[in-house]
Formats: sequence, C-alpha cells, structure tokens
Amino acid sequence: MKLRRATRIVVLCMSLSAFTQTKTASNPARPPAAPARVEALRGFSESIEGLAEHVRKCVVQIDTVGYGISSDSERQNAQFFTQERSTGSGVILSRDGFIMTNAHVVQGARKIRVRLIGLEHEERLSGSPAQRGMLEGKLIGLDRLTDLALLRIDQVNLPFLELADSRALKQGQMVLAFGSPLGLENSVSLGVVSAVARQLDPDNPMIYIQTDAAINPGNSGGPLVDVDGRVVGLNTFILTQSGGSEGIGFAIPSNVVRNIFQQLSTDGHVHRGMIGVFARTITPALASGLGLDREDGVLLEDVVPGGPADKAGLQVSDIVLAIDGAAVDNVRQFALDLYRYRVGDSVHIQVLRAGQKTSIAVPVVEQPNDPARFADMVDPQQDVIPRLGILALTVTKDVRAMLPELRFDTGVIVAARTQGNAGSSAGPQPGDVIYAVNGKDVDDVSALRTALQQAKPDKPLVLQVQREGQLSFMVIDAE
Repeated sequence: MKLRRATRIVVLCMSLSAFTQTKTASNPARPPAAPARVEALRGFSESIEGLAEHVRKCVVQIDTVGYGISSDSERQNAQFFTQERSTGSGVILSRDGFIMTNAHVVQGARKIRVRLIGLEHEERLSGSPAQRGMLEGKLIGLDRLTDLALLRIDQVNLPFLELADSRALKQGQMVLAFGSPLGLENSVSLGVVSAVARQLDPDNPMIYIQTDAAINPGNSGGPLVDVDGRVVGLNTFILTQSGGSEGIGFAIPSNVVRNIFQQLSTDGHVHRGMIGVFARTITPALASGLGLDREDGVLLEDVVPGGPADKAGLQVSDIVLAIDGAAVDNVRQFALDLYRYRVGDSVHIQVLRAGQKTSIAVPVVEQPNDPARFADMVDPQQDVIPRLGILALTVTKDVRAMLPELRFDTGVIVAARTQGNAGSSAGPQPGDVIYAVNGKDVDDVSALRTALQQAKPDKPLVLQVQREGQLSFMVIDAE
C-alpha cells in the first residue's frame, strides 16, 4: 500500500513537471518572478521570524496535576478520585514573574509547574546552559466568568509582552497564535482576525476575538499577538467537529485581560463592576416600531432605579453613541468596552435623546451581593463540605469587607455548590452566611465541620443562615 502511494506521488510529480515544461515551452517570452516580489516575500518572512523570536521568549508551558472523579465502567455507580495531568500555555506580562493563562488550565490543580520554554531555547542558542527547568507556579487568583487566571513564579528580570488596545483591532488584521498545542512546545501559527467581537451565548455578555490562526488543545492561555508583538488576546477555545483546529478559534480580548490582570495582581480576586443599565442593539424592526431616526446603535431598555446610571442622568430610550469617544455600534461592543473599566472608574457615555447629543459621566460600582466572587477564593479540596454539598469560606476581615452588613461578626459563607449539587434549589445557596448548626455557633469552616460530624446522620439539621440580610432557620432532612 505504501508503495502504491509512493508511486502515485512520483507519477503526479512527473506530470506536474511535464506540465510546467510544456507551459514554459509554449510561453518562452514569460519572464521569471520579479526580484522585487521575491525580496518583498523574503522581507515578510524575515519579519515574521523576528516577531516569533521576540514573542516566544515570553511564552511559557504550564503543567498541572490535580484530582478528578472517574467512573468504573464495570461497576455501576462506582466513582473514585484519580490523578489527572494537563498541559496549557501562558504569557509573561511583567518582569517580576506574573503570568496570565486560562482559568480552566489551572482550576482544581494541586500542583502547578511552569517551564520557560521560549527563554530556555534562547539561552541554548546563546551558549548558556538552561538551568531553569520546571518552576513552581503560585496561583494568585482566577476568575471563572472570564476564564482567566494569574500565576506567579519566583523569577525576576524576565522578558514580557505588552497588552494592546483590543478596541483598535480590525477584521482581517494579521495575528499570530503561540503556545504548546497538543504538548508540542514552542509552536506558532499565522492567521487573521475573522471577527473582532463575537458573542457566542446571548445570555453571556462575554465577547471573544475570532481568528483562523490554528489553535488546538494545549494552546489555551497562550497569547494572540499583532505584528508589533503586542498581546491582542488570550487563546481560549475552538469550535470544531473533528477535535482539532478547523480555523474557528477564539481569544479573550486584551482589554478584558488587562482588567482582570490588574485586579488579580492587586487584590487576588475580581470586583465585578456595573453601571446599572440594560441595553439592546437597534434593529430596523425596532427602529420602525419606535419611530427612531437611526437603524443602528444601542438602545437603553432599562435603567436600574437608584443605580449609578440613574443617578448620573441616563434614561430609558437613550441611544448610546459612544463610550469615552469610541463609537458604539451594537450591544456586543457596548459590553466589551465596559469590561475595561474597574470599580471606581468613571465612564463618559455619549447618548442621543430627543435629537440632542449629550455626554454623561457614570461611575462604575461593584455589583451588590454577587456570590460568584467568592467561588474564586476557595480551595476545592480544603473547603468542601460534603454533607451540605457546598464550598465554604470563613468570614474573615477581608471577606466581611466584600459583604453587605452582617448580623454577627463570625460565621461561614457559602462560596459555591459542589458539582453534583449545583443545580439544586434546596439547602444553602451561594452568598448565604451560616452562623449555627443545631443551635451551636460556627465561627469558621473547621467549627462547621465539627458541628456536622457531631450531628447524628439520622436526625435533621437546622442551620441558622443569613440570606439577603434576613435571618432564618433552614431545615435539612436526615440523610
């Protein structure tokens, strides 16, 4: 079979050669390729080579070891913990060892190892023996909503990449994707920006850059860079029917990366900002029904009473034209532009109202009572409370500062539900604060475990909880 394939290839090559000779003979006056074109291609190739050499020094490979639940196919309902290993990529964003990657690369990892593959390659080329090896990576924080995580390694004077302004990205712009696809370290692929703001889920405000640069498993967390070597996005996932790259890859925009990087490096967690509006893209049908003068742009459907936008003067039916001077064409761009503002910043929004343009400064405030912000602070192994099906945190001084007023000084907050219990509406919910179990005060997670262990399994549990400012007794039936 191999011989037949080889024979066919030889015949094909001979046929192509004969075809080329025939064409040349029939067109003897046809000149060879112009030297200027060859030089232009050579110059383009050398530019890409130089860019790759610069960027790869700032790209790392991330190996993680964790534990997951596996099922025994020979025994029904038999589940057990098994060790899992995975590989991803990351990009160095500071001289002192801060590395950005995807949250799904490191989520649940018990051990994180970082290898400076690009820098090691450069050191070998320069004759310096690479002594770095695998470095211990410390997880500074992660944000599940944006799928971003920040690591740090104990290294200084590292090369790093700058973050570009993703608002300036254009469709068709050339980009390069770096990483370790399928574990193949130090790889690069070339492509263009297919779309600058792709929203895949209408119920999720997250916006992605779409590219045809090849992205495969293992590329997650690696940088998508422009021709100036600046990070325009972080490679995150692909849409595929084959399991590999089909030219439909997605990256988190650099403005979102910058926002999360700044918050995680400063506070270790993310403060979710809001201005208190709900908006939709203006369509021809909407414009016709409401008698609007334009068929594009963003219409404010609701302004939360008493919220920052309401207090600043925004109104329902205002048409948003621009944010800080940058034109807003649709609600996807509106959401993407707002992502780059941190809690405490002011957003200058230009709106059209009754035919008049006006600019209004709106402060960005933290979303009240956002329970998801605590999920990024828990250790899935240390903070799990199996009997309640929750992940819990002790209410410390730092945690209390993130909460509305509490009735008592100590307690335990529910950060998240465990995977098998996430959809249940019964029992403690994220954001609930547990103060007591069967009348016994619980000051921390350890005290909660002790109280649950002392409770008889055939007797119901009564939890004293605070939910949305109100105290109540929650009864949980016996096991």
